[in-house]
Amino acid sequence: MEATDKVFAGPVPQIYDRLLVPLIFKPYAEDLAARVMAGDPRRILEVAAGTGALTQEMAARLDGGSIVATDLNPAMLDLAAARFPNDGRITCRQADALDLPFAGESFDTVTCQFGVMFFPDKAKGYAEARRVLKPGGRFLFNVWDAVESNDFTAVMLDALAELFPGDPPRFLARTPHGYHDVGTIELDIMSGGFPRPEIERVEKRSRADSAADVAIGLCQGTPMRGEIEARGTPELRAVTEAVAKALERRFGSGAIEGALSAFVVSARKAEA
Repeated sequence: MEATDKVFAGPVPQIYDRLLVPLIFKPYAEDLAARVMAGDPRRILEVAAGTGALTQEMAARLDGGSIVATDLNPAMLDLAAARFPNDGRITCRQADALDLPFAGESFDTVTCQFGVMFFPDKAKGYAEARRVLKPGGRFLFNVWDAVESNDFTAVMLDALAELFPGDPPRFLARTPHGYHDVGTIELDIMSGGFPRPEIERVEKRSRADSAADVAIGLCQGTPMRGEIEARGTPELRAVTEAVAKALERRFGSGAIEGALSAFVVSARKAEA
């Protein structure tokens, strides 16, 4: 993972929240929130909360508990906090998932939506989740499946390979979709001190009003934006238009729909 892969700044957080959250994150936020709440936790810690897609879904299902939503990136967390201006059940706090500022055994559940792929040391991040969990507590997170199983991203990366044949931008393949080997995930979880986790492949559908919305979201609402801009020519607007045309060729004009695939991971801390 390159250092720029974690940079969500400038216009990126707003585009991410406006276009990518409903496009690809909301379906899995609904799924993960239901799994978290099935355990009836009282204190929930969310790491790498981003702009609060999962936080919002958990809050809608929360009955008498509390959520601490954390993220390393202040610009993303500010958007998350804006979703809950008067909700005393929700606390948003900047924190590094690899060095959590919480006492041991503080939470019933730790959860993370599409964030562990950004951990520079996966086992350390998992060990921190385990440390702050109460005995018997659950750690639930999801990760993206391979690019080939996620239609819109696959078409985009093919288009970028044609536009930049010598050095195509690879952020999406390298980091968000770069951590999908089940065996590797199991080993990392166990290296963090958990027993062998349960891992389930979950397929969803992604829907957008237009190919242009998908192209703008993927090209301009992620660190892919910086990679494209760093290459100079063609410039960001032209690249976004080319990706939109590639999506239209594959999925048609007007509203479009494509496959999504991810893995949901569940690990439980041993009882004392």
